[in-house]
Amino acid sequence: MIFAKPSSEKEAISLLNETSGMTRILSGGTDVLVQMKSGAIEPELIVDIKNIPGIKHIKAVSGGYEIGAAVSGSEFNNYPGLKDFTPGIAEAFDLIGSSQIQGRCTLAGNLCNASPAADTIPALSVSSCFAKIVGPNGFREDLVKNIPTAPGKNSLKKGEFIKSIIIPNRPDYSSDSYIRFTPRSEMDIAVVSAACFITLDKNQLIKDLKISLGAVASTVVHVDGLCDLVMDSKITDELLSKIAMICSSSCKPIDDKRGTIEFRSHVAGVLAKRAMILAHKRAGDKIEKIAR
Repeated sequence: MIFAKPSSEKEAISLLNETSGMTRILSGGTDVLVQMKSGAIEPELIVDIKNIPGIKHIKAVSGGYEIGAAVSGSEFNNYPGLKDFTPGIAEAFDLIGSSQIQGRCTLAGNLCNASPAADTIPALSVSSCFAKIVGPNGFREDLVKNIPTAPGKNSLKKGEFIKSIIIPNRPDYSSDSYIRFTPRSEMDIAVVSAACFITLDKNQLIKDLKISLGAVASTVVHVDGLCDLVMDSKITDELLSKIAMICSSSCKPIDDKRGTIEFRSHVAGVLAKRAMILAHKRAGDKIEKIAR
């Protein structure tokens, strides 16, 4: 195995593109190193990208934020104003592992590992986040929701890697949330998870709603048809029940030792409803704060 620590994007791309065998990017290493130790993967080349300029930076861009591919969970959640801007993504990121893992894990790594139970992918997806990708054919962008293609597989082409993730600007009176169910309260992976993004107007009528569900299919489920159902509506018990039913019926889970198909489908609806209530409250609090 070859270990390389390039100092530029160009050098990293060249190394990845010219290696014929399996390659892996090392940004945090919380997935890659575990997989190597267990014998699940045997890369020919490991490329540590942390020396590439800007790869560990967080910066405000166009009303949103650009998160470098090697920014850790602890760096993200301690960055001034970021948790207030996107509490849902912050919640999801903060749930990955222990304090020690938080010092290493990254959004880009969690995304490229492409686990159906990944915490940050539903949260990033509902906020319409996208990845900046570099490779032999230059630069491109793609929505986070398009990158996982199957368990453990992603859409990146040979020689490509993610340099940063963009959390875009959001309308006034918008907020997000992330909730998961696990058997243990700490250091576990989701049996089911739900992320919600909602936008209200100043009268607290719903103008936009997105819900994504994790661990209920081979990739994250993005629930369709919600905007037409909720447009210009107030949040009510009847509306929440309809949302829960739609989310439950959108699931395509499996039976395993952690949960049955019936259980996962039911819990997905429950969590979607709770995530919507929480995101709605956060957006509503913004309206009340401005009114004061």
